[in-house]
Amino acid sequence: MSHLFPTYQRWEIEPEKASGTVIYAKDGREYLDFTSGIGVCNLGHRPEAVEQAVKEQLELFWHVSNLFPQSIQEEAATKLAAASGLDYVFFANSGAEANEAAIKMARKATGRTKIITFLQSFHGRTFAGMAATGQEKIKQGFGSMLETFIHLPFNDLEALSKEIDSDTAAVMIEMVQGEGGIHVVTADFIKEASRICTENGVLLIVDEIQTGIGRTGKPFAFQHFDISPDIITVAKGLGNGLPIGAAIGKMELAEHFGPGSHGSTFGGNPISTAAASAVMDIIFDEKYLTEVTAKGELLFQLLDKELGSLGAVKEIRGLGLMAGIELTVAAPPILAQLRKSGLIALPAGEKVIRLLPPLSVSAEELEKAVLIMKDNIVKTTVTAS
Repeated sequence: MSHLFPTYQRWEIEPEKASGTVIYAKDGREYLDFTSGIGVCNLGHRPEAVEQAVKEQLELFWHVSNLFPQSIQEEAATKLAAASGLDYVFFANSGAEANEAAIKMARKATGRTKIITFLQSFHGRTFAGMAATGQEKIKQGFGSMLETFIHLPFNDLEALSKEIDSDTAAVMIEMVQGEGGIHVVTADFIKEASRICTENGVLLIVDEIQTGIGRTGKPFAFQHFDISPDIITVAKGLGNGLPIGAAIGKMELAEHFGPGSHGSTFGGNPISTAAASAVMDIIFDEKYLTEVTAKGELLFQLLDKELGSLGAVKEIRGLGLMAGIELTVAAPPILAQLRKSGLIALPAGEKVIRLLPPLSVSAEELEKAVLIMKDNIVKTTVTAS
């Protein structure tokens, strides 16, 4: 028997090693990985520059605690601040922890308690993260949630305008709802929402856990829109597999997040921050992001061409190298068939296939993956009918 709690529905594939876009399984098979470890390995598996940075730091020190100044933390924080246009960074271990920090920061800085989020959103599995999440299935069985979290329809400006009041500390939003089905925020909504927040002294928190670090062709997805968030949260792709998260905030928030206000024993671990610094050197390069944008455009061209006319495909949506294919049938059986055909993809709800290929993916691999999808969607839906 396994001594692991059965919290995950694990696949039938056990990895032995991985490199680039490929996972090599213990059964001898090779799989094209279009999950990137759920949006984590943006540079693919074991990129040389990141591996080298980790090895170098391993030979120096692994952990000393945040009582010590650490140049590697300052280096990574400087790169995050420069890329985001914000000023201060708090390092955590994960996206959920980064969102916890953002929520605490917003409530403390404003002296208010209400946080507005959106239906279909996902912000983590801690109690604050669950309370912020706009999906009931995440909360089932855990009793009463933390109070003063309000969930509104996504992209509904009228609902937002009515709900913001003098007790609203923040509006927390994803530019692309990843776990919720790959729904993209509209430019009109987010620009007006930002204006309303500013007018009412409400902080705008953008959850970039899945969309940040180059995933959409920009350092951060909010940069596709004409807005300036007060707080950004990142994780996943930041360490390319090493555990790290961060809350990035504007300068005026620093006075509310001083000594004793928050902390993390392992947050900003030197091994993880060394990896993050190496990741940002590659991904935040303008030429690299231009290539990611071109790959994203190619991906959606291929999806539209090969899948757009299929009867089982209802809608194709996304941004950059983050795509969702909404089906008229259940996604899990098709995902299982994809794995048998050598392609690993993700669900995003019951009827959505989610693609998160590494940013390093080639044009040939994109075409190969889309054709595998086409073949299996056709076969699975024909068999089902």
